[in-house]
Amino acid sequence: MNSTPQHDHTRAIVLAGPDARHSSISDIATSAFQNRVVRNTYALLAMTLLFSAGVASAAMALKLPSPGIIITLAGCFGLLYAVHKLQNSAWALAAVFGLTGFMGYTLGPILTRYSGLPNGGEVIGMALGATGITFLALSGYVLTTRRDFSFMGGFLFAGMVIALLAGIAAMLFKIPALGMAVSAMVALLSAGLILFETSRIVNGGETNYVLATVGLFVSLFNLFTSLLSLFGIGSNDD
Repeated sequence: MNSTPQHDHTRAIVLAGPDARHSSISDIATSAFQNRVVRNTYALLAMTLLFSAGVASAAMALKLPSPGIIITLAGCFGLLYAVHKLQNSAWALAAVFGLTGFMGYTLGPILTRYSGLPNGGEVIGMALGATGITFLALSGYVLTTRRDFSFMGGFLFAGMVIALLAGIAAMLFKIPALGMAVSAMVALLSAGLILFETSRIVNGGETNYVLATVGLFVSLFNLFTSLLSLFGIGSNDD
């Protein structure tokens, strides 16, 4: 009787004994769990992006003022802390939508300012399109190859801390050239973080889809705003 590859695999497990059978079942369970984390992450990411875009559109329509650097930093870091604190509770989703909604609110006045520039609509569209293409390309690459980019974590974290401090300095001392350099740096670091975070999700490094969603959302937000700043250079009247 001819045996199929599936039968050969099953027979090999039986002959190898209970340890091999247990290992095979464990691998299947682990793979199923990781796939579920990926699905939940991207489903929640889509919902938070739509919610944040809706809040940003409302802020533009109502012409809400910018909350300022202090309130923005306090709100973002405070809500990030809340997400991490509540990651395993029933309030985790509320914290996630609170964070992404607040970030959408801070984005509204920025989009209002850019929409008033020459070709402002084109600048926003270019930044949005480039962000989407970058995200799809990088995520697709990791999901297809399942390559591990965890080695980038320390470098990316240090780079973001430096970029944050440099960005605050550029605003306080009004140094446009430094601001543009920071925008370029944040765009590159955000692309790296998308690789890093997606790799952690697909390879089991991140098992909480709430934290995975927030990580990807923040990376997308930073990538979009930095590209918006870079593309808007030629449209600025100042």
